[in-house]
Amino acid sequence: MSDIEIRDDRAGGRLEAFAGDEVVGHIEYFVLEAPGRALVPVHTIVEPAHEGRGIAGSLARELYAIAAREGIVVAPLCPYVVKWAARHPEEAPAADPELLTAAVQWLDAHPGRF
Repeated sequence: MSDIEIRDDRAGGRLEAFAGDEVVGHIEYFVLEAPGRALVPVHTIVEPAHEGRGIAGSLARELYAIAAREGIVVAPLCPYVVKWAARHPEEAPAADPELLTAAVQWLDAHPGRF
């Protein structure tokens, strides 16, 4: 994984994994503001030629690390991130159910966003 660099494009709502200049995977997310601030991952995608290299896991780990540095939580809606978090509870604290409900409501109110 040393050849992969992960960059946060907050404005674009994407956490991207690069191999050189090529985006080889990403997590699409949004920032929930209420009832509390949270990063909400919606989709994780790794390009087929790069699958099986741990890129999705590295993206999930970095998303939780960003949230921890910012003092906020991750409220995952992405099935991959939900499963990753269940396997790594020491790195991925569970989100308050109220935040998850608010995240689903936000997503429902913005149908064209993802």
